Amino acid sequence: MTNNYDKTMTGLLLVDPYNDFIAPGGKLYSRAQEVSESVNFHGHLKEIVAEARKAGIRIFFVPHHRSEPGDFATWLYPNPNQVKSQKSQVFAKDSWGGEFHADFQPQTGDVIIKEHWASSGFANTDLDHQLKMHGVQRIIVIGALANTCIEATARFGVELGYHVTLVKDATTAFSKEAMHAAHEINGPTFAHAILTTEELLASL
Repeated sequence: MTNNYDKTMTGLLLVDPYNDFIAPGGKLYSRAQEVSESVNFHGHLKEIVAEARKAGIRIFFVPHHRSEPGDFATWLYPNPNQVKSQKSQVFAKDSWGGEFHADFQPQTGDVIIKEHWASSGFANTDLDHQLKMHGVQRIIVIGALANTCIEATARFGVELGYHVTLVKDATTAFSKEAMHAAHEINGPTFAHAILTTEELLASL
């Protein structure tokens, strides 16, 4: 199948473009710094978003839940990652870390999806509905992290019938092993295309 990124049917999913992930001083920045720098994560995100806008491809912001005190206090089954994020208040609401990075601010025509509570941008959000209402059949998934929210969102997208493209140097992870698993082991079992930024931009 060819990678036809026609603007009328393609959406760019920008997952978790928070300061806590992308900006120096962010709560998770140092954990992903080595991998981020090795693939030019920030630079490639900027290139793809800019080219998508130029091509008329709609941007969908897919944000993780912004932490608030007591989020999971009454939940039956918060998972260990949720408990940990609760303690550290990652992406805290009304904090600098919980703001979208200055290089990735929503513009007119962009769609901001309801916040996801775990890893998938589809689960318990309006992402599927918004994509369908905008005629999107093909999604390009970029952002953080490769082996968690990117993979979970992309897998869910495939299950819902979307054509899914991963961009292996427009995401990051906390280890090289996690990046390898996401793109070399797991990704090929579900994604329709796994490209570099250079290859994607050539297709746009």
